[in-house]
Amino acid sequence: MPPTSEVPPRAAARRAPAHRKPRRPSPALARTGFGVTTAALTSVVLLAPQAGADPGAARPSVEDVQRKVDSLYREAGTATQKYNAAKERTDEQRAQANGLIDALASSTEDLNHSREDLARYAAAQYRDASGGFAGTATMLLADDPQSFFDQKYVLDRLAADQHTKVREFRDQQAATARKRTEAQESLNQLTAAQQDLRTSKTEVRGKLTQARELLTRLTAEEKARLAELERRKEAEAKKKAEEAAARQKKKAEAEQAAAAEAAKKESATADGATGTGTSTGAGAGAGTSAGTGASGGTGTASGSYTAKAEKAIAFARAQRGKPYVWGATGPDSYDCSGLTQAAWKAAGIDLPRTTWDQVEVGTRVSIDDAVPGDLVFFDDISHVGLYIGNGEMIHAPKPGASVRVESIYYMPLYGVVRPA
Repeated sequence: MPPTSEVPPRAAARRAPAHRKPRRPSPALARTGFGVTTAALTSVVLLAPQAGADPGAARPSVEDVQRKVDSLYREAGTATQKYNAAKERTDEQRAQANGLIDALASSTEDLNHSREDLARYAAAQYRDASGGFAGTATMLLADDPQSFFDQKYVLDRLAADQHTKVREFRDQQAATARKRTEAQESLNQLTAAQQDLRTSKTEVRGKLTQARELLTRLTAEEKARLAELERRKEAEAKKKAEEAAARQKKKAEAEQAAAAEAAKKESATADGATGTGTSTGAGAGAGTSAGTGASGGTGTASGSYTAKAEKAIAFARAQRGKPYVWGATGPDSYDCSGLTQAAWKAAGIDLPRTTWDQVEVGTRVSIDDAVPGDLVFFDDISHVGLYIGNGEMIHAPKPGASVRVESIYYMPLYGVVRPA
């Protein structure tokens, strides 16, 4: 049967009249639907951060952040000293290469002059030979055969001299060229190494940036905790400095007492030997011993060292407040070894550029025998400060800090060197 478009009676009866309005949902149903939608959206918002969070990542403690920052600063100090050493070697190698290049240019110029002289001589020989007569015929036809032999001997000697000169200059040119190649290769290697160190320094700076970001993310309570840790560290370092100063003072007093006792015995011995004139003998003996005692009170440092050390310390004090900048040697900023180098230069003493070289200069002394002006080294010898007495030093601490006075016990000690 073909399809029909007529509507069955029952379906027509169920169809709503055309004039009837559509039924609205009930308020209860609307409220229920809105509540379900709101709850669903809220659950999505609340669950979204939890879904993106790493359940295995633990928030670092204040102590962890502090240790990481300190470690990165030490790495930066080590990288700075490597950079300083590479830069120093590069400058020396560049000067050597320039000298070799200048020598090569001079040798080449001399060789060119010799070649021109030889070319003129060869041309003259060619003109003489092109006259149509062989050497034997020229001799037979000459008015004076002896003069012919004399002239030929002179020409042969000149030719030999010219050849010798050319050979010498060629040898010199080859040797200079080899030196130039070696110097250039060495310079290229040092430049590449220096660039690698700069890249490494950039990486360390990136780590420092990460550490600083961790510090900025600390809560107020965590920042207060970190400040308290720093205060405790400073207080402990200051206490150790005071104890060291007390030990040094006690040692100096003992040395002075021993010197005074020695002077007293020397005076008594002199009085017993002379029998009379005790006043003069005692006066001479006491005067000599007093001078020795004063010298002993400053440890093993001589008077000249003390005078130079005072100049170095005065210079370093004048730099307080200037920023630490890696690789800087003044006058507006310094790194640690740049400051000590500049301070002792002001006293007339030239120190090497890096901490690793400065530690090899002078005499090693114990920390209890340290006197003002000595160099104090820390950790892996990547940091140095200028000792000023009483357990304190002046140093350029680290990136973000300025030249300042601080206890030598703020960092792990390596050793002490008297540079002059």
